[in-house]
Amino acid sequence: MKQLLIYFMLTGGSYVCAQAQDTLLQHVPPAWTLENAIQYARQNSIAVNTQKLTGRSANEDVLAARAARFPSVSGSTSQSLVNSTNTDPIVGGFQTQANFNSNYSLNTSIVLYNGGFLKNDIKAKELTLRSAYLSVAETENDITLSITQAFLNILLARENITYMEELLATSKAQLKQGKDLFDAGSISRKDYLQFESQVANDQYNLVNAQNTYRQNNLALKQLLLLPTSYDFAVSVPDTVKVDNEGQGLIETQETAQRTRPEVENGQVSVQIAEANLAKVRAGTRPTISLGGNLSTGYSDNNTEAYFKQLNGNFYQQLGVSMSIPIYNKRINKTNIAKNQILIEQARLSELDIKNNLNQQIEQVYINWQNALSQFKAADVQLKTSEETYNITNEQLQYGAVNMVELLQQKNTFVQATQNYVQAKYSSILYGKIYDFYAGLPITF
Repeated sequence: MKQLLIYFMLTGGSYVCAQAQDTLLQHVPPAWTLENAIQYARQNSIAVNTQKLTGRSANEDVLAARAARFPSVSGSTSQSLVNSTNTDPIVGGFQTQANFNSNYSLNTSIVLYNGGFLKNDIKAKELTLRSAYLSVAETENDITLSITQAFLNILLARENITYMEELLATSKAQLKQGKDLFDAGSISRKDYLQFESQVANDQYNLVNAQNTYRQNNLALKQLLLLPTSYDFAVSVPDTVKVDNEGQGLIETQETAQRTRPEVENGQVSVQIAEANLAKVRAGTRPTISLGGNLSTGYSDNNTEAYFKQLNGNFYQQLGVSMSIPIYNKRINKTNIAKNQILIEQARLSELDIKNNLNQQIEQVYINWQNALSQFKAADVQLKTSEETYNITNEQLQYGAVNMVELLQQKNTFVQATQNYVQAKYSSILYGKIYDFYAGLPITF
């Protein structure tokens, strides 16, 4: 029985895990494009969903603050049985007697005036809710940039693999030519071994490029929180080109200052601090409340009937009370001073957010311009080095150059290729980040 129990626990646990993964994978997109990956990450990110739960909690605080303006109503009832020994006035001596009593009451109260505390408490809670939603947007923006960079790293690695495969094919063709030359006695064995060494080196570089692709693929898969068993692969866009057009730096900074959630969140933080200050100041003002009470009771010591007693004992009360703060050991004054300091800190934080945003945009813009310049230079370098390498390769067939010269030209070509690919995807990445700050969605 113990073995059967363990078996069912293990198989049942496996079934639950598999069912959970199947439920998760029902929502994956049909093809992992950049747009789909960003959308999926925003919906399933733990950080985003945690922020959303914080927003739901803040919304409950708003509902509670609004409900505080309405009257509170409470009811109470008590039933008691009292057993006591009393003097019997008729026959003398003592007698034991049990008495049953019932009491019922209904109480209500409402705050008529409290120096604006309730109004400013509602305002502070609504601003906190707004801040929670803005934090969600900030987290989604961070995830968008992380997914974009990871996606482009995969495309860069794929393009590197393509170039490495082409180089390996060329090296194998050169090895075949070298074998023919060696067999004909045109080159020494030392030169022929260099051909073999170059093929092995290109195979090694191809394996490294493939490993880099797998690592970048895994990085994006983990960012998307996909299970280990899921076979993940991105959909390569038809064209990946460098876009050197974009709006000016000043215009982008102004747009970002108007639209970015972190800027608005900084402004909301100042407003929250001001609302909290108004709440603290309400503690220095009187509080006026209206209260009411309805109550009645019953006792079996009374010979009247139950409902007649309830009607006869019916008690109503309505009153207004006022609480006036006179001296509370400087607590209110201290709280006011500290909240004024918090307002100044919030304003400095808002200014710091705006300055950091402008600096980030300017840095991205400079990186983008530098990457574009490098891409233009790398494009020229790649074309000239490729042509030179092809010419040198043809000359090798006729014995016009030696193996050392060929390897030098090939290394130059390989370096130019790597510079070109790196500059290309750096230009694309910084360009998309810059456009994102300008309020444009990231797409291919």
